[in-house]
Amino acid sequence: MAIPLKKVLVSDAVDNTCVDLLRKHGLDVTCRYKMTKDELIQEIQDYDALIVRSDTKVRSDVLAAATKLRVVGRAGTGVDNIDTEAATRKGVIVLNTPGGNSISACELTCALITSLARNVAAGSQSLKEGRWDRKLYTGEELSEKTLAVLGLGRIGREVAIRMRSFGMRVLGFDPIVTAEQAAEFGVEKLELEQIWPKADYITVHTPLIPQTRNLINESSLTKCKKGVKIINVARGGIVDEQALLAALKDGRCGGAGLDVFSEEPPKSDILTELIQHPKVLATPHLGASTGEAQVRVAVEIAEQFVALSKPDSGFSVTGVVNAPVLSALRNPSNTSWVSLGKRLGSIAAKLTLGATFKGINVEIITQGPVTENMRFLSTAVLSGMMSSRTANGLNLINAPVLAQEAGLKIAQRHSGDAESQAYVSVRLGSTGLDHVVTGTSRGGESWLLSIDDAVFSTGVPLNENTLLFQGTNASTDCTNLIGELVKSGVVITNMAVAVGNTVWISVQTHTPLDKTVDIPNVKAF
Repeated sequence: MAIPLKKVLVSDAVDNTCVDLLRKHGLDVTCRYKMTKDELIQEIQDYDALIVRSDTKVRSDVLAAATKLRVVGRAGTGVDNIDTEAATRKGVIVLNTPGGNSISACELTCALITSLARNVAAGSQSLKEGRWDRKLYTGEELSEKTLAVLGLGRIGREVAIRMRSFGMRVLGFDPIVTAEQAAEFGVEKLELEQIWPKADYITVHTPLIPQTRNLINESSLTKCKKGVKIINVARGGIVDEQALLAALKDGRCGGAGLDVFSEEPPKSDILTELIQHPKVLATPHLGASTGEAQVRVAVEIAEQFVALSKPDSGFSVTGVVNAPVLSALRNPSNTSWVSLGKRLGSIAAKLTLGATFKGINVEIITQGPVTENMRFLSTAVLSGMMSSRTANGLNLINAPVLAQEAGLKIAQRHSGDAESQAYVSVRLGSTGLDHVVTGTSRGGESWLLSIDDAVFSTGVPLNENTLLFQGTNASTDCTNLIGELVKSGVVITNMAVAVGNTVWISVQTHTPLDKTVDIPNVKAF
């Protein structure tokens, strides 16, 4: 699925390789840096895509003004300067470059750990000031010390691998990484409460989200081994800086290496005192500040933009933050199943007869080996269901959010054995409502198999030339329907009838019908 991108605004300075690559592939790029919020709101209205680093804040008011915006790309890892919830609701894709600065951030973390262990910065400054304080700056070996890595993503893993070569025992915590996965790169996974009293050094490598804000705080520092050293090259706010300063003063914390702060540049009295503390080694957000990382994130974000606009470019989309369905859509074999999900969702919505969606349970049942891992079908079905209830702006990015706000409750499960025919059923259930629509994909086309207990013997194609009608009597309804369609000049190429408690009539026409045909006792779907 191609996403048409023509005009790209770059609002923070990135390496020239980004702009050059975008222009090479035919995108119109404008670079305008250090805009005020009002200037950005005015400027963004004409662009399909936006590239930022950390300076530009893409909040809800900016997104509201961006009437043409399809994609926001962050040339870096963290996206806390982008309102991803507002972007998702608007149907705007948010991308980052998860691997672009991993090595640089990892190496800075390791440098801070080793510098804290051997008092490198303080010793250097002392010598520059004319002193020879060898005994004052006696350090400690890292060998046989315990390092805790909180967050076992790309950067955390790289840190663990490198620090194990120093002879350190490495513990780790990450809610989405299993103990077996952690063991593969030499990390013993434990819970936080087990880690605090064991670690000599603690380094954080998590995003800044509500669950990680002040992850290291007064309580956790009190539970830590006396003299523990804290390193943060991730995001300001993960470490409670006031609590850290107090722990440094009373000796609970033996040192800290900080590259990020809750306020940047740091100006508050607390941060000033923290940075000036003799046991703190502080750097001005240098985690990604290497020539290699700057080029890497610039190229990676540009490649993803090109991949979105030109799926056959050979590039891939590696950093989707808010649209997991996007990866599935880029697989051509999934395209017909996405179309099927949307069409079944549209039919299911009409079966509610205009009733409110609030409280309706939507269950998607897949069968057959082909459909077993198609989690994206729930998004496709919701997109189809919401299409009749949303005035504009609906797409596969925001359909789940809009459906949730409308009150729909979604679930998906797989059934059947490896020999089963592949199909998808959408079941609706609530008080006074019980319907199921089933279909499949054949030869790249969507086919309707049944509605409730009415089964089409061979199925009917769901395309723009297919008309679907609901009736009450197969004989009279079919006769009346054909007569009215022919009278209206419609050329009929095929017809199928499914009879259950309700009669369903499918008519294929030579060309799409461009007008409404009124037939007694027959309802057009």
